[in-house]
Amino acid sequence: MHVIVAIPARLKSTRLPNKVLADIGGKPMIKWVLDQCFKSKLIDQLFLCTDDNYLNQKAIEWGYKSLLTNQNCNSGSSRIASVIDKLVDGKNLEDTLVINVQGDQPFIKPEVIDEIVLFAKKEKKIPDVITPIYKIKNKDVHDPNLVKTLITNKKEILYFSRSALPYVRDKDKEEWSSSYQYWGHVGIYGYRGDILKNWDSFPASNLEKLEKLEQLRLIDSGIKFNAFEVEGDFLSVDTKNQLDFARKICIDY
Repeated sequence: MHVIVAIPARLKSTRLPNKVLADIGGKPMIKWVLDQCFKSKLIDQLFLCTDDNYLNQKAIEWGYKSLLTNQNCNSGSSRIASVIDKLVDGKNLEDTLVINVQGDQPFIKPEVIDEIVLFAKKEKKIPDVITPIYKIKNKDVHDPNLVKTLITNKKEILYFSRSALPYVRDKDKEEWSSSYQYWGHVGIYGYRGDILKNWDSFPASNLEKLEKLEQLRLIDSGIKFNAFEVEGDFLSVDTKNQLDFARKICIDY
């Protein structure tokens, strides 16, 4: 099995423009992500995938591989899919694991990336998609910036949402977490290569558009997501408050 980590990045984010270049403790956010991924012990290759010439050049200056992508990609996964042939470079798609790490996760744990690889290796065939989940604290259950997952007893994902799922009837919202363990999505996907190769063949989903969550396109198309639990909290920087928090805690990394 060949393992690739691909980090999609752009500068035209709507909620926090140019966020991947935001300074965190004297280092741009995107370099934090690259450096954290580089610490993973079980990956074979690491790439930045970007439509921006400046980001492309900076990654190369920092010693990382980078691929320029189509500017019309509407999601991180779409961006990686647009250069899948260059990433895989002739290798067997069904024996290639492509791990999509978001460019706004400056403190992504390399151990979590390695756990995705270990999950894939224990299966006879690389699953369609592998993604880590974690237990949400009570105060975060109703935060729309934190993506929740609804899972089966076998830890297969039924749905992703910015809303708290399931709805707990006959209880105040503040009490929902006493009845159900809510799960957060770390925001990393381990794709089998052929799933990414076929990304454009999956029709755009209305749910994807409503929630602004790219993974719902695959859920709507019947693609199976396997989940596994990881410990801790996981920060994605989408707002100024989250950026301020990242700057406050970066000393711990």
